[in-house]
Amino acid sequence: MPRTKKVGIAGRFGTRYGTKVRKRVKTILEDINKPHKCPRCDTKAVKRISGGIWSCRKCGYTFTGGAYLPVTPLGKEKGRAIETITYSSEKEPKQ
Repeated sequence: MPRTKKVGIAGRFGTRYGTKVRKRVKTILEDINKPHKCPRCDTKAVKRISGGIWSCRKCGYTFTGGAYLPVTPLGKEKGRAIETITYSSEKEPKQ
C-alpha cells in the first residue's frame, strides 16, 4: 500500500490524475466526511445521504443543502441577509 501522509483520503488514486486534482478531491472528501452540526438539535451527527441531501443520525431530521457541505457559504450569507431584513421589519413601528 502506498504512503498517504500527504494525500490522505485521496491516496487511493495512487499517482493517477495529477497532484492538483488529487488535492482538490482531498479537500472535498474531507469536508464531506467531517462531522457537521444539525440545524435542529445542534449535535454533530449529520451525514450525507446523497448529493445535496443530509440527515441527522440523532434526531432523524433530513434536509437539503450543498453538494459537499450541508450549509454553503453563499447560503450562510443569504440567511444573514434574510435575518437582517426580518429583524429590521420587526423594529419598525406599526401604524
